[in-house]
Amino acid sequence: MIALTGCGGSGGGSGKTTASSAPGSGARTGAGAGSGAAAGTYVNPVYNEDFPDPAVLRVGTEYHAYGTQGAGRNIQTLSSPDLVHWRPGNDALPHLGAWAEIGSTWAPEVIAIGQTYAMYYVARASEQGVQCIGRATSADPSGPFADKSAKPIVCQASLGGSIDANPIRAKDGALYLYWKNDGNCCGKPVHIWGQRLSADGASLTGKPVALMTNAKPWQGNLVEAPEMVAHGSAYTLFYSANNYASADYGMGYATCRTPLGPCVDRSDASIVPSNDAAAGPGHCYIVTTPGGAVWMLYHAWPPDAIGSTTPGRQLWMEPVTWHGDVPSVHPSQTDPQPAPR
Repeated sequence: MIALTGCGGSGGGSGKTTASSAPGSGARTGAGAGSGAAAGTYVNPVYNEDFPDPAVLRVGTEYHAYGTQGAGRNIQTLSSPDLVHWRPGNDALPHLGAWAEIGSTWAPEVIAIGQTYAMYYVARASEQGVQCIGRATSADPSGPFADKSAKPIVCQASLGGSIDANPIRAKDGALYLYWKNDGNCCGKPVHIWGQRLSADGASLTGKPVALMTNAKPWQGNLVEAPEMVAHGSAYTLFYSANNYASADYGMGYATCRTPLGPCVDRSDASIVPSNDAAAGPGHCYIVTTPGGAVWMLYHAWPPDAIGSTTPGRQLWMEPVTWHGDVPSVHPSQTDPQPAPR
């Protein structure tokens, strides 16, 4: 796998979706704010409309971004040649799986498996009555994706449901899936879980492993949106924590010896704290460019519009550097800064 391919934060369990997220009619008129700077630079946010829970996949020379429902789409999409100039696209998942109800489609991530692109997404399961994780596939990274399964791939109904799926290909080529049980929806413990996937990514094998929980004060009543990435000789598990609709929301990381742990939580505070430009930063996704530069994409509220439907959670981007196994994210900025090359 690429040295870095993700990071965390989906949005606080059952209260995540804002009013503007509900699918319906209406044209997409998004604007890429990142292009409003001199050549060779960009300004944040790089996309100034609501695009929560971003995940990014590079195919050839194009970056494809996927986000939580909104603008009349179950799965929002953007595309870009450079991580700065983003174009809104079609609904990547116009029809949910037969098990799912429309209205709460969250936090999609896509991975290439052979010639197929597999999307793992969250929706409310009719039978279980909680949020669960489904799998849809497409021959094109832009979609449309189709979920032909009669049931979700993960649904821990007794633990409040399952959300925020993160698929990865480990260093040895094996596939794994990570997620969070949605215990904060209903007064249950919350854990981040990992489990091996079958070679085709269609089913889980072995047993799920609880990798970490919300054991530190800054994390509030949850950790969520796991993103496991290979770095150095081990793995780094990024996550988000606390109330997504507040300035307390943020991102942390743990180091893990193997894809299934053991993991040690290294964060006593958010690695990207709220400031006077971006509030409640979360659901980061780390991208390594062909030239080896590392960038973090994530969502954040305008500080004077936390919890708003407009503009909602905008798309931000920051450079990342590593000091051994410690990731360092530069502070959020709205001034022009060097763009990816």
